[in-house]
Amino acid sequence: MVTKAETFRALHRGRLPDDPLVLPGPWDAASARALADAGFPALAIPSAGVTASLGYADGETPAEEMFAAVARIARAVDVPVSADVEDGYGLPPKELVERLLEAGAVGCNLEDSHRNSGSHSDGVGLKDAHAHADRLAEVRSAAADQLFVNARIDTFLRGESDPARTIERAALYVEAGADCVYPIGAPVAVLPLLRSGTRVPVNVFARIGEGPSPAELGELGASRVTFGPGLQRRATAAVTEIAALLR
Repeated sequence: MVTKAETFRALHRGRLPDDPLVLPGPWDAASARALADAGFPALAIPSAGVTASLGYADGETPAEEMFAAVARIARAVDVPVSADVEDGYGLPPKELVERLLEAGAVGCNLEDSHRNSGSHSDGVGLKDAHAHADRLAEVRSAAADQLFVNARIDTFLRGESDPARTIERAALYVEAGADCVYPIGAPVAVLPLLRSGTRVPVNVFARIGEGPSPAELGELGASRVTFGPGLQRRATAAVTEIAALLR
């Protein structure tokens, strides 16, 4: 019997350039069911979307509440679910993997920024790349093939504009066992260079209704496309408009 983890891994393979894997981001069970019913083969839970739905500021959701939210979403749908778990909440790799698997996730994002680190300029806030690679290797060892590990690379977010620095980190993370890399905030113009310099699928962040379409991003080098908390924010905006009508 094929597991959800195997199904999720297979979705990343053999994709045509104009057909990247599109993973919308649910923030609760109801939104997850709506997206699964719409035909998406897998979902990617954004931590920022869940955080907003729980009433916290980004990065401040207690780990217990985040894993509980992931579990509710995973239980609500039959498709594979991946979860953004920020920098891992300080949990030891083995415990982090256990918590993800208990929640029903088959994939995760792990970022290489320190949370609440202050300034986003001049690379401040980035973890040591070798130390982060060691952590990713421990996660891979604990998870074996039960989790698809997406290594988020925050160089562009932290003010490092040279794509070579991103490619260097990507190589370290892939060597450590990452299945995919996610250079969040990468300018569209550098996507072909990042794709050519990386041996695994490349996750690209897209804004709903703005910029290149998923197919266009695929042509530029995206293997998969995610939207962060974009859907949750659009839903909140719709509620705001409805509230105005009700008044």
